[in-house]
Amino acid sequence: MTDRPEYDRFVAERSPRLLRVAYLMTRDWGAAEDLLQSALIKVWFAWSRVRGDPEAYVRRIIVTTHISFRRRRSSGEIPWPDPDSGRGYLPDPAAEHAERDAVWQVLGRLPARQRAILVLRYFEDLTEAQTAEVLGISVGTVKTHASRALAKLRDITELRAHAEELTR
Repeated sequence: MTDRPEYDRFVAERSPRLLRVAYLMTRDWGAAEDLLQSALIKVWFAWSRVRGDPEAYVRRIIVTTHISFRRRRSSGEIPWPDPDSGRGYLPDPAAEHAERDAVWQVLGRLPARQRAILVLRYFEDLTEAQTAEVLGISVGTVKTHASRALAKLRDITELRAHAEELTR
C-alpha cells in the first residue's frame, strides 16, 4: 500500500481517460498502457509537488514522454508485419472502419507535437489555452501547429480522394 491515498484515488478515477489520451497519441493499446504507466510513475515521485489539476500535469507528462520516445526511436528499427504470416495489413472492408483507419494513418504521418495538439484540442476537447498550458507552449504556437496539422490532413485526404477517382 502507498502512503498517498489522494494519488491512489486519482489513478483509480482518471486512468481510463488518461489511457485514452495515451492511446490517441500512440495508436496502440499496449504502447498506450506502457506510456500511461511511465507517466503515472513519474507523477508518483512528484506527487507532493503537484499543484492545481493533476490530470493536466499527467497529460503533459504523457505528451512529453511520447515525444521523447519517438525521438529516440526515430533512428532505430522500423517494425514490419510478420513476414511468416504471408500477408500484410488488410484494411477492414466496412466503410466506417476503413475511414477510421485512414484517419489514424494520416494522424500517424504528422509530427508528434502536431498530433499532440490535435489530440488535446479535438479528441480531448481542451481549449487552446489549456492545450498550451499542458504542452508548455504559447497559445499562438498551438494555433499555428493546429492550423498546419489540419492543412496537412486536408492535403492528404484530398490526394487520397483524387487517387480514388482516378482508379474508378
